[in-house]
Amino acid sequence: MAHFAPKDLFLKEISMKPISIPARAHDARIFANAAGSDVRASLDGLTSTISTFRDDFGGRLKALEDESRERSRIEQIGGRTGCGDILSGDARSEREAFAAFGRGIRASMGTDNKPDGGYLVPRTVEQSIARLARDATPMRSIARVVTTDTSAYVKCVSLNGPTATWVGEREARNQTPGMKLSELEFPVWELQAMPAVTQTLIDDAFADVAAELSLEIATAFSEMEDTAFVHGTGIKQPKGFLSVPKVADPSWAWGKIGFRVSGVAAALSDSTHNGVDALYDLYFSLKATYRANASWLMNSSTAATVAKLKDDNENYLWQPSIQVGQPATLLGRPVVIDENMPSIEADATPIAFGDFERGYLIVDRTGIRVLRDPYSTKPYVLFYTTKRVGGGVQDYAAIKLLKIAAS
Repeated sequence: MAHFAPKDLFLKEISMKPISIPARAHDARIFANAAGSDVRASLDGLTSTISTFRDDFGGRLKALEDESRERSRIEQIGGRTGCGDILSGDARSEREAFAAFGRGIRASMGTDNKPDGGYLVPRTVEQSIARLARDATPMRSIARVVTTDTSAYVKCVSLNGPTATWVGEREARNQTPGMKLSELEFPVWELQAMPAVTQTLIDDAFADVAAELSLEIATAFSEMEDTAFVHGTGIKQPKGFLSVPKVADPSWAWGKIGFRVSGVAAALSDSTHNGVDALYDLYFSLKATYRANASWLMNSSTAATVAKLKDDNENYLWQPSIQVGQPATLLGRPVVIDENMPSIEADATPIAFGDFERGYLIVDRTGIRVLRDPYSTKPYVLFYTTKRVGGGVQDYAAIKLLKIAAS
């Protein structure tokens, strides 16, 4: 057994005891390292979560953008009708083909198309053109419009209606006179227009070529059509109602349009005639069955004169519209402005009053044809467009005119 001196024992005891300060520092380092690892792990987890959220959000945003872009593309090339209804697959394909044709891409738009005679406009585009033309052509908004697939529209009209007689209980029954019929024929005539579209618009991938062409075609057609519906001669064009023979209303007969006079040689009113009486005469010259759905037809210049007329109590006969889209009224009936109506002057008939839906018939031949011409007027692309349309008076009793004359 070894013996140690007290000093040695003391040193040995000191050397064998753990040194507390360095141990605590070591524990602190371990704790710091552990804490640092947890913070780093937390930060890494947060970074990963943010990255995952960013990728997921970016993906969803891109999907929404793609969906919105696709929906916009579909709508612009005709994925919806003018009324907002979603088109069927066939109708959408036709409209897309028409848009491709407008851009000069070879596309088949129908089995009955003939390149030499032009491509048939798809039904949806044709309906869009008809709707736009209706808004731009006053006569189309009030007349009756029918479609046909033949070169003429024929209808029979009863001139007097069936007759009846009173009989006694035991009296013999004799045959009553039958109806007297008149056959009316409305031939359709060819109408052509050549709207131009810039090449820049056509090259725009998101340009609605179908809508642009519909607007241009409808504008060109409406100007020519409305003039013919009012003044047309009936030769290579519809016959306008003002081209029908006119006669003083007391002498009216079928095949003619009756008129009332203003009482003034070259004006609607003067110091002795206020014009109001003439309008009342015209109003009541139309039978009650027609007045229920009758409209006034005049141009803006005439409307400005009529709007200033007052009755004996200083009340205006003209009632302006109080709602957008609703026409002004005169003696309770709507006023339609048509700039093709003549202005007030001697022997003119500047005002028409009647039930035009029963009085005037517009006949549209099914189908509008288009030929594309990118060469004649660069940088514009011309679209030579043809359609066939007819029109004429179908009930001569349904329309009355005001003639500017003393008697």
